[in-house]
Amino acid sequence: MKKLFIVASLCSLILFSCKGGEKTEENNQQPASGQQAEPEKKQPELAFNPDSLGTEPQFDIVTTMGTIRVKLYEDTPKHKKNFIRLASIKYYDGITFHRVIRNFMIQTGDPYTRDYPDRADVFGTGGPGYTVPAEIKGEDGKPLHLHKKGALAAARKGDRANPEKASSGSQFYIVHDADACKQLDGDYTVFGETVSGLDVVDKIASVATGAKDRPTTDIKIISVLPVK
Repeated sequence: MKKLFIVASLCSLILFSCKGGEKTEENNQQPASGQQAEPEKKQPELAFNPDSLGTEPQFDIVTTMGTIRVKLYEDTPKHKKNFIRLASIKYYDGITFHRVIRNFMIQTGDPYTRDYPDRADVFGTGGPGYTVPAEIKGEDGKPLHLHKKGALAAARKGDRANPEKASSGSQFYIVHDADACKQLDGDYTVFGETVSGLDVVDKIASVATGAKDRPTTDIKIISVLPVK
């Protein structure tokens, strides 16, 4: 089985595909000297009031290839709250999809892709500097949600460094192929789903990619805003 590693928060975040053979891992590097920390920025005005949303709010992830509308689950409250907060401060604006694997998933959420556009070697290692506790299984021990097509899930460090399966603070992926991602069920927090825009997921998943599955042409997030 081919193992494809998704990385974030300066450590390897692991996802396994069903495709057979090798194991790859992105370099665990920081930006060059003088760029070890994320650039200091003025606190932006809130794009919306995080406290004004319903129990399962919907968001439009507007990208340069179209809009993906997602719904956040009520039963993964820590991930829901975190995603809402990041969206409210416009954290995702300008970030690119740094890893795209057709018939598997599309991944984004790394601020380094925006803040260090010339440092492709560190793409996939950035984040807000914290993790989110896993919300994977219910009281019955079964997964709360499965990796169906369009599922919205959090990337994370591998089990060896992260036995509690805590999620990346900002990086997430959207499932392109449910069969390929089926083995991820019960190991990664699925905290939402695509309600419209699966055609956009298909388009992004079909773009040409180069080293480390990075699209050869940047696909950027323009905004992430709640649906009114």
